[in-house]
Amino acid sequence: MRIIAGPCQIESVEQGVKIAKHCKDLCNALGYDYYFKASFDKANRSHATGKRGLGFVIGTGMITDVSEMANVKTCVDFHDVRQIKTVFKWGKVPDIIQIPAFLCRQTDLIKEAMSTGSTVNIKKGQFLAPWDVAGILSKTGMENVLITERGTCFGYNNLVVDFTGLIYMINEYQKTHGVPIVFDATHSVQKPGGLGLSSGGNREYVPYLLRAAASVGVENFFMEVHEDPDNSPSDGPNILHLKDFENVLKSVKRIQRAI
Repeated sequence: MRIIAGPCQIESVEQGVKIAKHCKDLCNALGYDYYFKASFDKANRSHATGKRGLGFVIGTGMITDVSEMANVKTCVDFHDVRQIKTVFKWGKVPDIIQIPAFLCRQTDLIKEAMSTGSTVNIKKGQFLAPWDVAGILSKTGMENVLITERGTCFGYNNLVVDFTGLIYMINEYQKTHGVPIVFDATHSVQKPGGLGLSSGGNREYVPYLLRAAASVGVENFFMEVHEDPDNSPSDGPNILHLKDFENVLKSVKRIQRAI
């Protein structure tokens, strides 16, 4: 059972180490395999004024420092083949390479990520049906790959979570083919473009969706956490407060033990 958690963007090594150690200690106590997640570049901003991050060279270096200083595994998203080739050459390939939802059907990107030997987490696009994931998986060989549900478009500026879709993917891909299904609770409460120049969200719903996902059999979870979400450079409205991480995770664990 995995927990992938961390800030939306890497902001500093000090902040990353603080979050990583806090999450790792809780995950270890509850029996979860923890991965620190952070992005060096948020390339798909709602508007040109959106804060993208520290960039490829500085950002990947900081994430590597956090991994070494906090002794944690990492999950990092990549946007093109050249980035993956470069970190592979540097010997800094993360434990999980993440493919963003908007890029989930990019064949060359997926194949390059799979060639590294790292686990690849493919975010299911907000525009895809659960059964469309079979086409994505056909490019992977079904090994060392995760599929993450992060909400589905529901009209304009809104996402919903189809729990029957989660059940379908658990039965069809996880139980049948051994592909773990991950639930991303924080991006699922996002309101894409909902604030005009940026996305909005409802972080107060995150605990409810996590518990609901656990109740239908999800074993792996993704969430963005921050010590001050309202001042996060991106995705603030849907990020879980770091102080709430413990109670939320314990409630999920209670449900998993009950079922």
